[in-house]
Amino acid sequence: MTTAPFEARVADRSAVVAVLGLGAVGLPLARAFAQAGLRVLGFDTDREKLARLAHGRGAPAHLGADFARELLATGRFEPAADFERLGECDAALVCVPTPLTPGQEPDLSDVLAAARTLARGLPRGALAVLESTTWPGTTRGPFAAAFRDAGRVPGADVLLAFSPEREDPGRAIDVRTVPKLVGGTCQESLRAATALYAAAFERVVPVSSAEVAEAAKLLENVYRAVNIALVNELKVAFHALGVDPGEVVDAAATKPFGFQRFTPGPGTGGHCIPIDPHYLAWAARAAGVPLPLVASATRVNAAMPAYVVDRAELALASQGRTLRGARALVLGLAYKADVDITAESPALRVLAELAERGARAAFSDPHVPQAPASALLQPEARTSVALDAQALESADVVLVVTDHAAFDLDLVSRHARLVVDARRALEGRMRGDPRYFQA
Repeated sequence: MTTAPFEARVADRSAVVAVLGLGAVGLPLARAFAQAGLRVLGFDTDREKLARLAHGRGAPAHLGADFARELLATGRFEPAADFERLGECDAALVCVPTPLTPGQEPDLSDVLAAARTLARGLPRGALAVLESTTWPGTTRGPFAAAFRDAGRVPGADVLLAFSPEREDPGRAIDVRTVPKLVGGTCQESLRAATALYAAAFERVVPVSSAEVAEAAKLLENVYRAVNIALVNELKVAFHALGVDPGEVVDAAATKPFGFQRFTPGPGTGGHCIPIDPHYLAWAARAAGVPLPLVASATRVNAAMPAYVVDRAELALASQGRTLRGARALVLGLAYKADVDITAESPALRVLAELAERGARAAFSDPHVPQAPASALLQPEARTSVALDAQALESADVVLVVTDHAAFDLDLVSRHARLVVDARRALEGRMRGDPRYFQA
């Protein structure tokens, strides 16, 4: 880090940016700044990941097979294992996980560990931006406290800001075109963060405080969670009423105003939708304000994997069979189509529920060869099986939970003995077929 003013170093591209956490958020962010002409040091606690990235491998599959190689080819990105190199950096962007504790409360352990590392390593006057989703007050509160504990005064020795990530794994979109919210803990931090992101993003949207930016991120995802819960709850009702839920959504979506389409499914997954409502509800409870609608939506979405299995039981009953002892094949283990991310995936809960009800369950996923070690699955359900005619014909029921484009749906429609479809993936091929059930 030189002594030239921060904004001048950003403008002449001499500034060095650290990215902490090289996953689905950190790597696209690193690429955005490298493509903008800034030097980027990528830090991660997983040294094997750093070694793979250094050889042009190891990026999440949905980013593309050549992502890491192309990032290295910019000549401005370097994986860094030595945190002492933070002393070279003008700014640091924190993109680490913010999961839940077993008690469903915010777990900031990775955020606070990153803050302590930055407090020790960043030079005086550097900018530290938290991008990880969290509750309003985190940046100014516990994140800043880690710097104060190290003798660093926010606003003087270090500038602190929040800028929420807006990644959507599997969606083909250049992150640089997505408007970037920025909120600072003081006016100087806001100016610095705005200048930094303006170097790489087409549009930067400054807001009045870090708290507004933190709350906006939660609103974005809680909005989705509540509306997904609405269509999921109505899906159950429409099935009971003998109405096709998918066709109802299609019909309603023809209205050009006053309606936004949300699609029912097997439940929510990923790092955001199942997690973020808990962060907001926790913070609201601490302020003495319960959020009954958000809590209800969370329960509805969490119940969907069991409902998928309920529909499998109904489908088998139509053939005089029971789920206990039946062979079930789940298509898809990732939480959404065409990615390899299994975090909070409803498919994991579908497999566990099948096992609890006595079924012999297996899964097939071209992007996920092995179930995560933390999954509570039967040993025989931990490895993906090939999707071929034999696997389909030997299954008493096939459950479509993730609609990967790589699945040969014509093969499924020809050889499956019974299909329970939570994604409407086979509706065009099997609608009206007595073997076909929506979930």
